[in-house]
Amino acid sequence: MRQKRTGRSVLSIILLLSGILVTVSLLVDRHSDEKQLVEDLQIYHVENERKTVTKYAKKYGVEEYVDVLLAMMLQESGGRGKDPMQSSESYCGEIGCIKSRTESIEQGVQYFSHALERANGELELAVQSYNFGLGFIAYVKEHETDYNLDIAIQFSKEMYEKLDDTNHYSCLRKEAAKFDACYGDIYYVRDVLEQKKNFQK
Repeated sequence: MRQKRTGRSVLSIILLLSGILVTVSLLVDRHSDEKQLVEDLQIYHVENERKTVTKYAKKYGVEEYVDVLLAMMLQESGGRGKDPMQSSESYCGEIGCIKSRTESIEQGVQYFSHALERANGELELAVQSYNFGLGFIAYVKEHETDYNLDIAIQFSKEMYEKLDDTNHYSCLRKEAAKFDACYGDIYYVRDVLEQKKNFQK
């Protein structure tokens, strides 16, 4: 009798654990599906701006970089809001002054074209400068190097140390915190170039 009870107890525990594993697996799958849905919607919203981005890319002489610009928009805002290129700061020096998606895109494309020109056509340097500001280009030239992750970390760290008040800043990524490189996004180039794949025809 005791052996039967023990066998039933073990069987009950196995069934319970199996049920828990199935539930956890379903929750993980659901979370993954929801995350993928959000990403797909963001790509859809950004892709809808291709015509506008192309218009201003032609105007400012960077038409061959439309996919890069779309990837930058995806990285900046996921295509959401009135300032999808997050270009208010480059336009007026503060967040939130741009109130029109078209104005945001034109300013973003124009700013990128300036960055690319100053970077002598070096795409990675121009892309990172969109995030850090054009001062990064001068910084890289002063150090007589090309864009690389180490120089981006060094610049971010130095700029972060110069801030009078860091209470309004937080590291965008845990990986950056270990370097105290919390100014801008040191992995911006990597992610933009990865996101570009979503827009290549």
